[in-house]
Amino acid sequence: MRRYLRLAMLCLACGFCSLLYAFSQLAVSPEGGAGGGGGKPQAAAASWLAADGRGAARGAGSAGPAAHPGRSDRYRLKVQPVERMHLAVVACGERLEETVTMLKSAVIFSIKPLWFHIFAEDQLHDSFKGILDSWSFLQTFNYSLYPITFPSENAAEWKKLFKPCASQRLFLPLILKEVDSLLYVDTDILFLRPVDDIWSLLKKFNSTQIAAMAPEHEEPRIGWYNRFARHPYYGKTGVNSGVMLMNVTRMRRKHFKNDMTAVRLRWGDILMPLLKKYKLNITWGDQDLLNIIFFHNPESLFVFPCQWNYRPDHCLYGSNCPEAEEEGIFILHGNRGVYHDDKQPAFRAMYEALRNCSFEDDNIHSLLKPLELELQKTVHTYCGKIYKIFIKQLTKSVRDRYNRTPKKGGSW
Repeated sequence: MRRYLRLAMLCLACGFCSLLYAFSQLAVSPEGGAGGGGGKPQAAAASWLAADGRGAARGAGSAGPAAHPGRSDRYRLKVQPVERMHLAVVACGERLEETVTMLKSAVIFSIKPLWFHIFAEDQLHDSFKGILDSWSFLQTFNYSLYPITFPSENAAEWKKLFKPCASQRLFLPLILKEVDSLLYVDTDILFLRPVDDIWSLLKKFNSTQIAAMAPEHEEPRIGWYNRFARHPYYGKTGVNSGVMLMNVTRMRRKHFKNDMTAVRLRWGDILMPLLKKYKLNITWGDQDLLNIIFFHNPESLFVFPCQWNYRPDHCLYGSNCPEAEEEGIFILHGNRGVYHDDKQPAFRAMYEALRNCSFEDDNIHSLLKPLELELQKTVHTYCGKIYKIFIKQLTKSVRDRYNRTPKKGGSW
């Protein structure tokens, strides 16, 4: 009997130890991965990537561990993952300051955490890392740095298409294989309301839509595509790819109709044949290729209003973006270099205000009055005459941010 009693006690002890081990494994999980805090970069290998052949992202997120993607020595309690918004940008040449200002505008107003995917020339990486690491106290974003990479057999041709590195955006679905949805923006973008709001448009996609862009023009009489294009384009006036929201999972899976073959082609197979067919007829490079793709696949595109991609063309010859007149500008796009010359001083005033703004609450809250005074000096221009639409949404965003920020002793 004593022998059986000892055996029973041993079984109970083993069972108790097993339960303790199981609960300990449920209570902790390795730090890292998108959707957590900190985490390792979301880089995915593309088959053509050179160097080490892996295409690993460089840099770290705001919490630091991304600089050591193999680390698993720290643990934290498992919590419900927070949705992260993935924002991609391509920066080459003299676009460092412009890109940093865009990222700052995204960080200032957004609510959910962000993950920046920055594709940049190698000589810009240290500068990006130094600046973004200095923002780490915010704890509201992570970032990954990537080299500029194109398919090796046609790299030179892709790089010289339109502007240096611009066509990198076409390959984002093939590089960021672990990302489900992505917002791509040009470097000359300023967010005047939270990224959360354009991100929420993903939920409005129907079952066939894979991407969203704004029209190139609202007024056909000044449209470029409908007057000059020598290739197919989407809709009446084409679309502008400076702000492009994508469900990249759907993009990778879809088989696209085209005018080269009766066989539908996937994203990775359609780009080079399109370039070969139309390279003598396209002016705006990768944007033209996107217009051709969505001309043949119009059911795949969600078109959002011009206030999500407001450019000088919307006020250059008089106001022609009624949505912005009603609700204000949501995303400002300073294409054609207007942030850096005197051709459109209203755009330049907006850029300089956000470039010079710091992250302190008082600084953000006090930027509106000096900005309005600067905009009032631009009323001699068509865009300046309607300067109030430039600050209408910005004023609301500043107020909303101030209301949700802890007032004393807290951090946001």
